[in-house]
Amino acid sequence: MPDATATPVTRVLSGIQPTGNLHLGNLLGAILRWVRMQDEAPCLFFLADLHSLSDHTPADIRRAQVRSMAAALIASGIDPDKAVLFAQSDVSAHAELCWMLNGTARMGWLSRMTQWKDKSGKNKEGASVALFDYPVLQAADILLYRPSHVPVGEDQKQHIELTRDIATKFNLDTGTDTFVLPEPFIGGGVAARVMSLRDGSAKMSKSDPSDMSRINLIDSDEEIAAKIRKARTDPEPLPGDPDLLKERPEARNLVGIMAAVTGESETAILARFEGQGFGAFKPALADALVAALSPIRTRYEALQGDHAELDRLLDKGAEKATELAAPTLLAAKRALGLGR
Repeated sequence: MPDATATPVTRVLSGIQPTGNLHLGNLLGAILRWVRMQDEAPCLFFLADLHSLSDHTPADIRRAQVRSMAAALIASGIDPDKAVLFAQSDVSAHAELCWMLNGTARMGWLSRMTQWKDKSGKNKEGASVALFDYPVLQAADILLYRPSHVPVGEDQKQHIELTRDIATKFNLDTGTDTFVLPEPFIGGGVAARVMSLRDGSAKMSKSDPSDMSRINLIDSDEEIAAKIRKARTDPEPLPGDPDLLKERPEARNLVGIMAAVTGESETAILARFEGQGFGAFKPALADALVAALSPIRTRYEALQGDHAELDRLLDKGAEKATELAAPTLLAAKRALGLGR
């Protein structure tokens, strides 16, 4: 992967699947980074409802999930007047470009994708074509807007590399420079890695059967306090040096959450609580989380009750995204000899 610092940031794009409630890990690991990005570069953020077709979801639930995710993102700080926020399915160019890129992508490339191997498991014959073709649609999502950069985590690097491979092969096959090769975006500050409240070695996840393992953005103040109070810890007091938490995953997780929520360094937090146990630390962490999440929940609930406003904002974003996508879609068609 090339050095992203060598390329000026002209446009950043990222997407999120509208499935289930957002939790603290989503907020601190991605969304607040997106919020900071808005002030650093032109940004497009989309709700990846076409990607959700890899699993069956009833139509009414999918529509509700799209609105719910839009409300959660806006409540968390995504500003539709700063960034382009839209639902993927509202811009038909995503699906159209995906089909064109299917002529460039190779079965061998897709069969080696980690996500395909993990999600299909031993039942590859029973997995949907959408799951197998997911990376090509993701490449279309990105290449359509010719972004200079795409924010990625460790689990997405393979997808960006595949997108670059598809773009390179398409350009070579057609003798054009239709697509810009995207690079990883390193702005927006450091994304926090938030772990389960029940197991400090596992990421916080909505798929965990225990609701006590995560802080949901819609949790009440009382629920937040109860989950932190019952979060797994160890009996040792907190040290003054963050390095001494390396072998204490639950303690390290809670201190890391406090740092991410308050903006303080872990060193400053530990200096305040050095020698004290979690009986003193947990109430302070709960108070910090309530202070951070309560305004988001209030704004989310207000937006959830106003479908017309959510639809207006998503329509506005889709109109802008369609306008931005049109030149690339036309260039791809011409490169392939499609259309007139």
